[in-house]
Amino acid sequence: MRRFFLLTPVAVLLAVVVIMLATEYVVARPSHRTKDVAYVPASAPDFDKERHILDVYSPKKAAPNGAGYPVVLFIHGGSWTSGNKNIYTFIGRRLAKQGVVAVVINYRLAPPVHVPEQAADCARALAWTVNNIKQYGGDPQRVFVMGHSAGGGLAALLATDDELLAKNGLPQNPVKGAIMDDPAGLDMYSYLKEMKYEGDAQYLVPFGKDPAVWKEMSPIYKIKPNLPPFIFYIGGETYPSISGSSGRFRDRLKATGQPAPYTIIPGRHHIPMVLQLYWQHNIIYKGLLKLVGA
Repeated sequence: MRRFFLLTPVAVLLAVVVIMLATEYVVARPSHRTKDVAYVPASAPDFDKERHILDVYSPKKAAPNGAGYPVVLFIHGGSWTSGNKNIYTFIGRRLAKQGVVAVVINYRLAPPVHVPEQAADCARALAWTVNNIKQYGGDPQRVFVMGHSAGGGLAALLATDDELLAKNGLPQNPVKGAIMDDPAGLDMYSYLKEMKYEGDAQYLVPFGKDPAVWKEMSPIYKIKPNLPPFIFYIGGETYPSISGSSGRFRDRLKATGQPAPYTIIPGRHHIPMVLQLYWQHNIIYKGLLKLVGA
């Protein structure tokens, strides 16, 4: 009996994997993936051939208008120390199938780099997207950013920090909107000052020990009037630090006169908030498609 209960989860998992792979094949048919495109010149002194790359997912059919499809740049999470674009092929495929050009990026991880370098990597990927996405069927005038967990915090920096973008080849902020999927890192300044949860010291690895850096890398302190629109999706069972900082971020946006749609998904924990994007008709895609005009 014990052996049965040990084997059954494995069998179920294998069955799920087979179904997912079959579904992935069907979903892949209407889209094209261009893999491992470098967004930093190989001649750059800090070029990393494994981390300074991205994938582009394009609909196979040409856009019905000459301008091209809307574009979403997706930034993965992983506590700023782990993660890889190859885990998120399902997001690229789902977006492309629904009339969006998806750009899914890698960026350097901590250690050895820290969050300021990661933010710069994301800004460089955004600059590459604006300058090159037209050849992949995307509209460079309709570029949006999206991220889960740590990637949500980095995406929020791209939408709010004009100085960061100017330092990395974008004199004007091109971001037309931001989709926050259970974002982490919106207010690391307050979080790291409090250190109220067990294990919080681990975040000193990516953020360092300088409170000035914590604040500089916290997008909540960069909120100002006339930012691009934000939409939030928060797990009903996510970490209190995520729901708390997201709520404060939304409130500060509202104080500038900007509405910030904020959806709490009951019963959903942090990791399932990104796993649910495997399903095309997920609530997050519905809001995303409306925002980007797909």
